[in-house]
Amino acid sequence: MTSHAKTEVLILAWREGDDESRNRLIARLLPSLEEIAAARLRREGGTSLSTHELINEAVERLIAHGGESLVGRAHMIALSSRLMRNILVDRARAMSAAKRQHRRVELNTRVAGTGPLDLYELDSALIRLRAIEPELMEVVEMRYFGGMTLAEIAEVTDWSEATVKRRWQVARAWLADALNPALKP
Repeated sequence: MTSHAKTEVLILAWREGDDESRNRLIARLLPSLEEIAAARLRREGGTSLSTHELINEAVERLIAHGGESLVGRAHMIALSSRLMRNILVDRARAMSAAKRQHRRVELNTRVAGTGPLDLYELDSALIRLRAIEPELMEVVEMRYFGGMTLAEIAEVTDWSEATVKRRWQVARAWLADALNPALKP
């Protein structure tokens, strides 16, 4: 049985309520989760989270979410990356709400193509994008926050790779425009 097939079997077992399979699945996907978390934290400035803390929080939320809705490996990676994004945004908001000295939380991104982005601005832009075109926002989450390939996104969404590529290009262009400070009033 291939590694991919073993992962799918573990997902199915977790969906049926097998906690041991869930634990083995998370252990199997840990290297991918570490890559995603390390990339997100490398690009962010001013957080006290370590890679393992970010993964632990994401896994806790994933377990609370349950495995019933998981379709496959790519879907689990996409969901995990979305959870990591939410954790980073939640922490940034909590820092701001605590009336601490304001610090910009920045990410370097290929989305806009130029320099670091403020996490608040990116999250606000993604919320607006979701209101306009939810599928484009999901592509951004999977590609940018999840580090997923076009093929993996195609697998999760049941779109062709060409469709995913077009939607990624449209989403990047929209975000570049939405995040361009020269265009803001």
